[in-house]
Amino acid sequence: MKLPVIGITMGDPFGIGPEIIVKSFLAKFLVPTVVYADPYIISKAAKLIGKKINIRLLKSNELFSNNLIADSSYLNIINCYEIKPDDFKPSTVSEIAGISSYNCIKNAVSDALSSKINAVVTCPINKESFAKANINFPGHTELLAKLTNSKKFNMMMINDSLRIILVTIHLPLSNVSNSISISSELNSIKMAYNACKMLGIEDPRIAVAGLNPHAGENGKFGIEEIKFINPAITKARNEGINVSGPWPGDTVFMQARTGKFDIVVAQYHDQGLIPIKYLGIDSGVNITLGLPIIRTSVDHGTAFDIAWKEGTASPDSLLNAINAAVDIFKSTTK
Repeated sequence: MKLPVIGITMGDPFGIGPEIIVKSFLAKFLVPTVVYADPYIISKAAKLIGKKINIRLLKSNELFSNNLIADSSYLNIINCYEIKPDDFKPSTVSEIAGISSYNCIKNAVSDALSSKINAVVTCPINKESFAKANINFPGHTELLAKLTNSKKFNMMMINDSLRIILVTIHLPLSNVSNSISISSELNSIKMAYNACKMLGIEDPRIAVAGLNPHAGENGKFGIEEIKFINPAITKARNEGINVSGPWPGDTVFMQARTGKFDIVVAQYHDQGLIPIKYLGIDSGVNITLGLPIIRTSVDHGTAFDIAWKEGTASPDSLLNAINAAVDIFKSTTK
């Protein structure tokens, strides 16, 4: 089987993305890899940790899979946006940073759609910098859906202990209830099923978390479970999917971690991400489902509190995201 070509986007240039890219490169990429970035920023990140790396600048038309090999002697970079030295302001919200990170994503997605690369792995963006640059998306997931013209998509988080998929993503908590429907629940259950099959789980055991305390307790604490979640579970069961719930959100993740379930369908962002991140932010991987391309991501933000200071950012989540992208590629090209 041929090795996939992985495209890594730099993320916010003033966050920890450049540093963890350099550290991942020094740990040795095991597959052909190209980074969508500003070479000036990447060189500065190498200097930050006291290393010198060789950079090879490429263009998109040089990216066809048979032209790249896994080589630790130089880092392949496609220059997406040049930041002037006077504009380099680490750990700050910036219009320039928003434009830079957006251009990296746009170029990587374009190359993935044209099969010049086989997967996109993203480093963290800063949503405030996006807003300053008038890039009006609440996060990576929604932007990727727009760039790939995807209508049904989901965010899945995985680590060594849990797999979690979200029904709603980047919404104010006050809007979650109005965004839940039988259709959105059923779509999430089916995506959870397909994701597990993609990861090699033959008969996935799917748990659906309730929205309300104690999963509503038969309407005592809310009606969303009765009105939307239960009917969706019934429909999915009638289609042969091994799904149960709704389970109380305060216990279902513990049950999944101990092996009762293979994946949990969470109702909103923090319900699903808190248990993943509590178990260790460096081990988590974000996978976007429903796109025509493979996309994985780190499970952390730009970390302005440590970015560009002492070179202490861990590359583990990025390395895990790269490995996940490779595994998905292999599983979908058998």
